[in-house]
Amino acid sequence: MIPVRPSKIVCVGRNYRAHARELGNEVPPVPMLFFKPPSALVGPGDPIVLPTASKQVEYEAEIGVVVGRRLSGAGEDEAEAGLDGFVCLNDVTCRDLQKTDGQWGRAKGYDTFCPVGPAVARGLDWRRLEVIGRVNGQEKQRAPATDMQFQIPFLVSFISGIMTLEPGDLIATGTPAGVGQLHDGDVVEVEIPGVGTLSNPVRNGSPR
Repeated sequence: MIPVRPSKIVCVGRNYRAHARELGNEVPPVPMLFFKPPSALVGPGDPIVLPTASKQVEYEAEIGVVVGRRLSGAGEDEAEAGLDGFVCLNDVTCRDLQKTDGQWGRAKGYDTFCPVGPAVARGLDWRRLEVIGRVNGQEKQRAPATDMQFQIPFLVSFISGIMTLEPGDLIATGTPAGVGQLHDGDVVEVEIPGVGTLSNPVRNGSPR
């Protein structure tokens, strides 16, 4: 079951320095924003479907932030107070299409490319959160939230200064180093201790 139904999914790119470096990129001077469509959402146990148009689909374990109240032009204190909770999120990406297209809508927007779950965890201090990514039980990613270049209250405040955030909207806060390719038959997990573990199988898709 998908635990959130956002009107929009706002994602932050290159928000961990080590991840930016592993892809040969600089950390941007302000948050780099992009969107995933709500149609990309799937829940725990749902398959991630590999599109035939891509030869390099990768996992990106992330801390998802769920907005709890309407925020527009919010300061950092208001933004932090306006959070509903946190959820595990996988920003699945066609890395080859991301490079060739020059923009990220197709690479990030396929159906099944935004697994979230298992539930929204409330009452947690974002400073104590850590995100872990695993494939077939092997740890691939691990980093504390405090390693983010732009930390959570600032991100929410920054985004709310551009677009009004509505209750239930979802913010993907970026992925740490260690991303890698997914293959048919893999099982990919995103864990945030205190929040839960999100697990999804991977399968090849049919031509469209």
